[in-house]
Amino acid sequence: QVQLVESGGGLVQAGGSLRLSCAASGRTARSYDMAWFRQAAGKEREFVGGISWANSAYYADSMKGRFTVSRDNAKNTVDLQMFSLKPEDTAVYYCAAGRVSRSVAVASSYDYWGQGTQVTVSS
Repeated sequence: QVQLVESGGGLVQAGGSLRLSCAASGRTARSYDMAWFRQAAGKEREFVGGISWANSAYYADSMKGRFTVSRDNAKNTVDLQMFSLKPEDTAVYYCAAGRVSRSVAVASSYDYWGQGTQVTVSS
């Protein structure tokens, strides 16, 4: 139903910024809730933020103020804008899609996943 491809990851200095993009394809892609998760080496996957099909954004408490999720329905993309990056933000960032009404921060709530894009923040 939905295919997701992340891009925009890379190496950045602490305090810098990155903008990740998730390109979605599929005839019903615009009707899905979208979310970003991240997974650092040796750690569990962690919710970052998401956005509903109605463009209501939501975030993990630890991400508020630094990260912004947005979607562009014309381009069929969902972005994650990250500011003031810290070394602890280093992780593989994944885009996810699903039709969720609860448990938006739980990875198992989402049916579709991208391959991930690496973000590395140096000190």
